[in-house]
Amino acid sequence: MLAWPAFALARRSAPDAIISALVPEYTREMADLCPSIDEVMVDPGDAAGARSLTRAFSRGGFDALVAIYSTARVGAAAWLARIPCRVAPASQVFQFLYNHRLAQRRSRSEKPEYGYNVDLMRFALERIGIEAGDLPGPPYLRFGQETIAVLRGRFMAREAIPTEHRIVIVHPGHGGSARNLAPDRYVALALALRSGSGHTVVVCAGPGEQDTAQRVASGIGTSASRVLVSRDGIGAYALFIACADVFISGSTGPLHVAGALDVPTAAFYPRRRSATALRWQTLNSEPRRLAFCPPPGAGEEDMASVDIRAAAATISARFLDAV
Repeated sequence: MLAWPAFALARRSAPDAIISALVPEYTREMADLCPSIDEVMVDPGDAAGARSLTRAFSRGGFDALVAIYSTARVGAAAWLARIPCRVAPASQVFQFLYNHRLAQRRSRSEKPEYGYNVDLMRFALERIGIEAGDLPGPPYLRFGQETIAVLRGRFMAREAIPTEHRIVIVHPGHGGSARNLAPDRYVALALALRSGSGHTVVVCAGPGEQDTAQRVASGIGTSASRVLVSRDGIGAYALFIACADVFISGSTGPLHVAGALDVPTAAFYPRRRSATALRWQTLNSEPRRLAFCPPPGAGEEDMASVDIRAAAATISARFLDAV
């Protein structure tokens, strides 16, 4: 998801180009939704697939390859396919496989991840003689307003949610390496939220996260919460996220889907340099983005030290019109 601004920049700068994305199978569904991508190629992801990847690159007749996430296997396939311009961050021992390299020092976490990706795309466009335009702003992912209204209306009717209520998605599951809030902290947060016209918390879960979601929903109480388990893939979940008034989670994939949709987000991050709120900043516009982390003096990954009541008050005032 944090490559979408780079794709958007490429599309704006080279509107007639054919832009292909090489992705693993599990993210293919989101790549298919990206309006800046013409073709999605699935990376076989292992040494046995390296030969087929080389053949796919050769058949594609590509002028350039931009390795936002560079690997020796992809670099070797691009080199063997004789792609003329091969661009990657200058950070790995196998960087000689790429003939254009940009020093970025991402480990310093001095800017958002998507900013590093945009810088790399600008560098690549310059290498092939294309003037980079201005970076388009959010949303980077859009669904039709009528589609969203119908889905939201059906869900609220099915769950007997008052039409004036705000929909607050809480996604307590987490598949990343960054530390997350414990389930009981999500319960405390949800119970502390206030709104001007009322709200309903929808606790969402992906594969393997249902037990955590049920635990959080039980703590909140069934009269104030609902549970939605995403079984139809990330694309269907993205459409449901588009129906929300605010999305709350740790630093995880669905959070960045919400950011790409420009849905208001409230996220919880550790202060560890490689996992900070700055490095993994969401793609939504600044007024629609809140981030919380352990206070100075607490451990970098001490998520229990986050002031939940203060976070709830800030979320309520910013996104739920609480008085």
